[in-house]
Amino acid sequence: MITLVLGGDVNIQGRTTPSTAFDRLDPLLEGADVRFVNFEGPIHAAMVEALKSAGIDVVSCANDAAHPPAAVLAGLAVLDDAGIAHCGAGANLDAAHAPAVLERSGEKVAFLAYSSLRRPYSQPSPGVAQAFATTAYQPDPRVAEVPGRPPVVRTAPVPEHLERLVADVRQAKAGNDHVVVSMHWGLPGPDLTEYQVTYGRAAIDAGADLVAGHGPHTIQAVEVYRGRPILYSLGNLVFDWPAMRGRHVDGLLAGCMLGAEPRLELIPVRRNADNECEPLAGDEAAKVLRYVAEISALRATTVTVQHGIASVAVGV
Repeated sequence: MITLVLGGDVNIQGRTTPSTAFDRLDPLLEGADVRFVNFEGPIHAAMVEALKSAGIDVVSCANDAAHPPAAVLAGLAVLDDAGIAHCGAGANLDAAHAPAVLERSGEKVAFLAYSSLRRPYSQPSPGVAQAFATTAYQPDPRVAEVPGRPPVVRTAPVPEHLERLVADVRQAKAGNDHVVVSMHWGLPGPDLTEYQVTYGRAAIDAGADLVAGHGPHTIQAVEVYRGRPILYSLGNLVFDWPAMRGRHVDGLLAGCMLGAEPRLELIPVRRNADNECEPLAGDEAAKVLRYVAEISALRATTVTVQHGIASVAVGV
């Protein structure tokens, strides 16, 4: 049995003491076999100092904040020097698609990471694993009766990206005990895009034990599909990007147990007025988790809330 703690988007900058960035979350991070977050932004030594102090073991580097290849490679070298595993970015696409593999208690966990998001009007970096989507607009069925009704937005994965993701997961599963897939995707708010569901379920069909999403900067639903969880968005964790001050302050930490008796628990966190991320308790925790339960029910998934923690039945 391996225990994981997974968080969403992390951006660390402008701190006098970066090593204390995760201090208020330490009680939730310590004791896990593996700790994972998505690192959104350019990577430098001060940021990695924060990750290392918090005991973060592995990060996704596949996201729309990836910078020119030289900067990406320099950041990955800093992670390597700190002994922090990474996935989703590399010197070329093969490196970006290679899993980060961690071994704990004789079991291997492979992490794969992909981004569906990219900067506008820019060419995708060749060193970021891509899971892009196409967008089409379908006229509302009643548009002839009521002119001006907004169209239905339809999205679908880029076929070759979906094929490669499926192949990656299958290959990773063949050589490891567990596979975790990280997806940087989606739109702010509770509504899921079609391509998120297609990619997430395809990863599970291919053998993934867990899909962890981030990117919208807001919490989204949990779906248990074929007994395995898809966390559509964990929201923000420690996030210092100035434009995000006071916005999208809620997130989730997911505690997972992989093995014969899998478990999944969710703990809400929030950035306070000083932009420090801390666990929620009491009524505020219950309010956030009831929201998670409501939107997850739309995905035919039951989330049970008790004492500031949400439990999700998986493996059944």
